[in-house]
Amino acid sequence: MRKGTGIAAAAAIAVAFAGTGAAKSAEKIKIGVTATLEGTYTVLGEDGMRGYELAVKAHNGMAGGKEIETIVASTDASPDSAVRAAKKLVEQDKVDVLISPLSGAEGIAVKDYSKTQPQITVINAASGALETTYVDPSPTFFRYNMDGAQWHAGLGDYIYNVKHYKKIATVAEDYAFTYTQVFGLALEYCQKGGEITKRFWVPLGTKDFSSVISSLPDDVDAIYLGLGGADAVNFLNQYQQAGGNAHLVGGSIMVDQTVLSSKGKAKEALIGTVAASGMADADPSPKWQAFVKAYQDMPKEGYFKNAFASPSLLAINYYNSADAVFKALDEVKGDLSDGNKKFREALKSMVLDAPNGKITLDENRQAIGTNFVTEVVKDDKGDLVSKVVKVVPDVQQRLGFSKEVFDKIGLPGRDNPPCKKSYP
Repeated sequence: MRKGTGIAAAAAIAVAFAGTGAAKSAEKIKIGVTATLEGTYTVLGEDGMRGYELAVKAHNGMAGGKEIETIVASTDASPDSAVRAAKKLVEQDKVDVLISPLSGAEGIAVKDYSKTQPQITVINAASGALETTYVDPSPTFFRYNMDGAQWHAGLGDYIYNVKHYKKIATVAEDYAFTYTQVFGLALEYCQKGGEITKRFWVPLGTKDFSSVISSLPDDVDAIYLGLGGADAVNFLNQYQQAGGNAHLVGGSIMVDQTVLSSKGKAKEALIGTVAASGMADADPSPKWQAFVKAYQDMPKEGYFKNAFASPSLLAINYYNSADAVFKALDEVKGDLSDGNKKFREALKSMVLDAPNGKITLDENRQAIGTNFVTEVVKDDKGDLVSKVVKVVPDVQQRLGFSKEVFDKIGLPGRDNPPCKKSYP
């Protein structure tokens, strides 16, 4: 999609719009941002940038008394592309703060890179692999969104006790974020008595799902889909063509607007799908509704030219990450001296009163937040949206387990955790 100077130009236009009417300063603060503007997750990256631009606008294009200058670098969701983008922004463009990255495996790589650049503070944009903040955390890396396992808090209990799905199979992309999502689902669902009979893993960018669809077991109550972007749409099209009609359970990016706003009728297979995420389209809270209105009211230009009916999980993640940066800069009056010491203290102690609920950070600088169990329905306009069926507050990264037990369970993987009624 947008690369090189085109990306920077689009960002500059958006920032210029956001800063209209704001007091100008001779000084600027350079914010580097990465997003998946290429490949399977392009639609996710574009909505992430919409969230970032909303945060810039909310702060009138200023942070810490300085004008915000944004430099954007494109990735394709691979760790190598994320590190290349981060290195360009940090080492060539000399940004003051880095907001990066979007996708799970990217997050682990950027966290590791941040350890080689202690002069820069990195705020995670949206990525959700557990290891990014839990395993050997970087003292300069902060994450204001929950991880993929936290985003499934409440889902296992709901599908077992309310939907009565006693046996499921899972289909998910073969990388760190979806390992983390299935990890969170399994820990809760299996303890309730649920059974996961088979787990299918597909590469990012899969176009032909026929072998997986033909191998799906018939003796399950539902199928969990941990897919996103073009992969999600491709699966739904092919599943419908094959006559599939099982109950579906969705991963966090399977049922947000990056998929629910896609063209074609295949997405209607998701009506009635239960899922869980750090946001819900139809969240009735005034702060969320105000955020949705701000998103919808943005001029239809730049990234907003093809905006969704309402913001996705990526939009709110990028918004919150940028909002935290700008508020911390305001608090320290733009002071990034002494190795960003004051700035990092402000980030660490921040209580973010976000549109999707209060966010605080734990000892690893990882978000503790609110999760939403949802169901896909048609709204009064005929659009597909996720409605709230259960709210789970104060979700911590260890999901209620002690550190000793959580560490014994081990890290998310293709076969971990095993489906058991008790852990470890």
